Amino acid sequence: MRGVPKNTAGLLLAAAIIGPGGGAPHAYAADLGGDCCADLEERVAELEATTARKGNRNVSLTVSGWVSEEIAWWDDGTESNAYVGTNPVEQSRVRFVGEARISHDWSAGYFLELGVFGGNGGKWAQNNPDGASPNSVSVRKSSWFVMNPKLGRVLVGQDGTSTYHLLDDSDTTMTRNFFDGEGAPDYQAGFFVRSGGSFVAAPGGGNLKWSDIMRGFNNSTPGDDGRRNIVRYDSPTIAGFTYTVTWGEDDIFDTALIYRGGFGDFNINARAGYGHSTDERSTVCHSGPAGFRADCEWWGASGFVQHKPTGLFVFAGYGEQNDNTRASDAGTDAALVDKTDDVWFVQAGIEQKWLPLGKTNVFTQYRRDAPGSNVTGGTLRTQNADIEYWSGGVAQYLDNAETMLYLVYQHADGDVILGNDVGSTKLDTMQQVIGGVKVNF
Repeated sequence: MRGVPKNTAGLLLAAAIIGPGGGAPHAYAADLGGDCCADLEERVAELEATTARKGNRNVSLTVSGWVSEEIAWWDDGTESNAYVGTNPVEQSRVRFVGEARISHDWSAGYFLELGVFGGNGGKWAQNNPDGASPNSVSVRKSSWFVMNPKLGRVLVGQDGTSTYHLLDDSDTTMTRNFFDGEGAPDYQAGFFVRSGGSFVAAPGGGNLKWSDIMRGFNNSTPGDDGRRNIVRYDSPTIAGFTYTVTWGEDDIFDTALIYRGGFGDFNINARAGYGHSTDERSTVCHSGPAGFRADCEWWGASGFVQHKPTGLFVFAGYGEQNDNTRASDAGTDAALVDKTDDVWFVQAGIEQKWLPLGKTNVFTQYRRDAPGSNVTGGTLRTQNADIEYWSGGVAQYLDNAETMLYLVYQHADGDVILGNDVGSTKLDTMQQVIGGVKVNF
């Protein structure tokens, strides 16, 4: 039969001959007529056309991911609007994971993850409803690994370092998917700041953005690293503890200790880590003039505790970043430079299955940033700042659709000292209401 694999055709022929009785042919074959298998052939062809295929039978292939799109209303005290785009905390993506057994104790595999932005919700501005690089696809992860359950895992390629999401991944509730430790600055990074209703002029030219004030080279959060080209070792888990260490780029080093476990009625997750980089391109606390030397270090810790019977939880973190060459690149303004950036936050809430649809999450968060100086291209743009975030929201999971609905309110304000100023500039309040849907597949 044309279009049907040989084995499939054989099974169909056998079914037609044997019939539902399972014995010798009787009247069943005659009753089916000449077009007995046309519908079955069509169904088999449809299945073949929609089935994910692998290059070989020895390496497994799992395809997963999600689509996460949102509607966000914002008000900067003078202007307000509503935009539609991709959630910047957990952008839409597709992930390919493979693994093959080498021997009884050894296996190897790979990660390939692509990120997809429609409208970039992390790069919106008052004059840009689509954000930077809309309708774009990026390579988030491309790595391979070899592992042994007794010895651990070695991973090579573009992937998360040991301190990647150090302040985020302790959280195991739904908030991790739309409002994690990095969420607050993510939602407003590209917007220009106002003071007294006017945009704030930045030393060196242009208008100041929230991301110009905030420090932290990964999503404006001191203490967190990102995805880099690395070699990473992850130890086996012993009594709930895992140790991980990373080297990569030119040069990056970081390490972390992770705990997942608990006792009695409590789930507990925690992690702490430290990192250092002299890489002038991918992991820098500031961008310097040609030939400048980078020397950046960071550390942080986060913890999560949840009472299982009630669903009540507390999630908190602290992160710090030190830019050891920030002052030397500020020229005559070196004495005004603050090289240290830090952040702390605490989130409390409850996640419980009150409805048959799935779990419900209600939370509130307070975050405080004390960013140091912004030195860009040798220009001191800001000396330091004090920024506060108040946030709260609700999420509902739909078990049968593998879908999460969420709604967040965020309030941000603070003050900043610009360039050579001797006093601070009070920033107008930025308010946002973000509603979205994340569909897993």
